[in-house]
Amino acid sequence: MNSGRSTEGNTIQKKGTLLIEDPILNKGTAFTEQERIENGLLGLLPPHVDTLDEQVDRAYEAFCDFHDNIDKHIFLRQLQDENETLFYRLLLEHITEMMPIVYTPVVGLACQRFSHIYRRPRGIFISYPERDSMDAIFENVQRDVDVIVVTDGERILGLGDQGVGGMGIPIGKLSLYTLCGGVDPARTLPIVLDLGTNNQERLDDPRYMGWRENRIKGAEYDAFIGQFVAAVKKRFPNVLLQWEDFASVDAERILDQYRNDLCTFNDDIQGTAAVTTGTILAAIAASGGDLKDQQIVMLGAGSAGVGICLQLKQAMLLAGMSEPEARSRFYVIDKDGLLHSGRTDLDELHQQLAQSPENLNGWDCDVSGAISFADVVRNSKPGVLIGATGQTGAFSEDIIREMAKHVERPVIFPLSNPTSRAEATPADLLKWTDGKAVIATGSPFDPVEFNGVTHTIAQCNNSYIFPAMGLGILASRARRVTDSMFMAAASALKETSPALKDPTASLLPPLTNIREVGRHIAKAVAAAAIEAGVADSVTPDEINQRIEQTMWKPEY
Repeated sequence: MNSGRSTEGNTIQKKGTLLIEDPILNKGTAFTEQERIENGLLGLLPPHVDTLDEQVDRAYEAFCDFHDNIDKHIFLRQLQDENETLFYRLLLEHITEMMPIVYTPVVGLACQRFSHIYRRPRGIFISYPERDSMDAIFENVQRDVDVIVVTDGERILGLGDQGVGGMGIPIGKLSLYTLCGGVDPARTLPIVLDLGTNNQERLDDPRYMGWRENRIKGAEYDAFIGQFVAAVKKRFPNVLLQWEDFASVDAERILDQYRNDLCTFNDDIQGTAAVTTGTILAAIAASGGDLKDQQIVMLGAGSAGVGICLQLKQAMLLAGMSEPEARSRFYVIDKDGLLHSGRTDLDELHQQLAQSPENLNGWDCDVSGAISFADVVRNSKPGVLIGATGQTGAFSEDIIREMAKHVERPVIFPLSNPTSRAEATPADLLKWTDGKAVIATGSPFDPVEFNGVTHTIAQCNNSYIFPAMGLGILASRARRVTDSMFMAAASALKETSPALKDPTASLLPPLTNIREVGRHIAKAVAAAAIEAGVADSVTPDEINQRIEQTMWKPEY
């Protein structure tokens, strides 16, 4: 039974159709005969009483009747709005097939078509004209909340500004909190901050459901975010607040401003960094290398790319390297070329990763001007190449073949999503490196056969990290989120890599093991929170007990 949701005793206040229409309490055809009598359901349901397994079989049959992924997404979202327990049991039993449908890559199309496929409200919408009514809006949420995921819809995946359609991301993320980390869905809240949109296609769409104005920016934007944080702290003082898909220019600033005010993190910056760091550490170890020997090229200098590099640099520092030495190992490239200290257009964040001129001595290119991606790869001879650009095909054959000349097992991570935005396909990367590349991607790809060997492609997906972070934070009752907690998560993820035992195996464990992986990472996160002094001081055994008590299971 789900705690606090039994239809026996006094735990349910709703009856009849109100009970059936509550997705948290609804059992549908699984209500027993006695429950139907006690809760005013006689005649409102078909007479046969189903088991949950029978309901799952029926729902899966209906799912398979749809052929287009967007239709499958709509079906699953509708099921979630009708019966959360059935929704999550179905997903758990078909997780490899269905996670790409409820989240990346299909959620990107769902965000683009949000106003056309909208069925039923979920979460809360806070538009700019309603900014002075935030307290009243939050009072309309008549339940306790442990986790909030919020977006302003400006940078949805690699698709850009989707306005109010960005709500698909918090809904999808919170589904993964429950699916992968066992966070109680009744205690989660998706939020979209509707500050307008600069996407003319959305503004011209007669079905668009958001505030039809161009985006609010500058001081007015910052004031709105401040109002939002204050309202969250007032209504939910102990909540975990995750920022999602904000423009890079805003994401870093918001995180820096509020990370010490409440328990909060930015998944694009910190979650992406942790999952990529953990996967790269596994890739290097599986290839027989060492992190301290790597030259790392990052194509893309947005919040995700910078966050990955800073966390990898921190891993190098923990391995005993000096700060200047660790910094010298990174070659970060934006639209204007390599970040180096001779450039005058770098902000404070990018200056942390700028190459010094002396490290470019002897390069066979003009280092006084823009230094191209191809020049960087040819001269730095990287062992690790990461893409976070959102630009299809940014990893060209010439560049990959150049990289493969200098390293035995090139580690290549095209991380952009959805799938259509990947910097390269795994099939091409294996062809261009004669099957030697060690690959993880941001979106799901099928296994690739090359020269008789089947390569399973790991999806370097944040779903390995942020649900486990949430579980560890809730179990330890952490009051803040520290960088050490994300480093602990990355290290724990590395430990679960099948490739450590079999170099031909996937770099990441299968999604069918995601809850076990989540438990392992959550324990490491909780221990790091306790060590940092931001959580309850409890023993490892007590943490294990709390984790099990915290994890919600999709059972009636």
